[in-house]
Amino acid sequence: MAPTERSAIVGISCALGATVFFSLNDLSIKFLSGDYPLHQIVFVRAAVALSITLFVIIPLDGGLVALKTRRPMIHVVRGMCVVVANSAFFAAIAVMPLANASAIFFVAPLFITGLSMLFLKEVVGFRRWVAVVVGLLGVVIVVRPTGAEFTAMTLLPAIAALAYAALPILKRHTGMSERASTMSFYIQLTFLLVTGGLALVLGDGRFAGSENDALEFFLRPWIMPPTMDGLIMLALGGVSACAGYLISQAYRGTDAGVVAPFEYVTLLLAVFWGIVIWNEWPAFSTWIGIILIAGSGIFVALREAKLDAKPSAKWVAARR
Repeated sequence: MAPTERSAIVGISCALGATVFFSLNDLSIKFLSGDYPLHQIVFVRAAVALSITLFVIIPLDGGLVALKTRRPMIHVVRGMCVVVANSAFFAAIAVMPLANASAIFFVAPLFITGLSMLFLKEVVGFRRWVAVVVGLLGVVIVVRPTGAEFTAMTLLPAIAALAYAALPILKRHTGMSERASTMSFYIQLTFLLVTGGLALVLGDGRFAGSENDALEFFLRPWIMPPTMDGLIMLALGGVSACAGYLISQAYRGTDAGVVAPFEYVTLLLAVFWGIVIWNEWPAFSTWIGIILIAGSGIFVALREAKLDAKPSAKWVAARR
């Protein structure tokens, strides 16, 4: 087997493994969203993921020297972008079908294309602009802004996608080239500090009682989970660490145009879990929207790889 073929197989395998872990992460948080506050779930997840990163991944990546950085404030900004994106997406899946939220979230690569032109003055060709328009049309079809079921909460996945789109833009602008383990460590540390702060302010439930399910997901008091729920929270940390590591490995030695299309398997898994667990059958229009979003995203990834551009597809390497 040629080295390029072997590299492609490894990259695709890692990407598929990452999509499974990302899907399990979303599934578990949606499952827990009816009983626990988001900051409790994410605090436990971050504590476990940070421990795995610090005591397992970093020693394999050169030791504690990997924690040294010359740009601590950039890590803070990156971490806050991920916190905002996670919070918006997880609040969305608490109140809307998993497939719908995931489909809208996958518009992030298209946002990156637009933002790269606006802020980095990168040249975006006609074909990619057409793909962006098609993808946004898919979002409109999924969201159905004129439908009776539309609420402001329906826009949360788009807010999450926009926050994630800021990550590669920030990286390109600053030229930051830290190790994946370094970036993972500081992101998990940011999660831990932010959710710990929220626990101090909201953890006693003093502001709970909202009729808005997404808002209540933030305001509930911390409670001691039963054994099974506690194990799920702990497992989330391992799932998060494994997903981040696998997706980083997928892009490390494989062309983004090869890897990126396989990440859209997450959408299929979201549909599968929604049907099997919550009986959430996507409407025909939702399927059309999903196809448009996925198709445009894959086209952008393949087009940028062909043009040897800095691939928007790598946005997902830092997600969730």
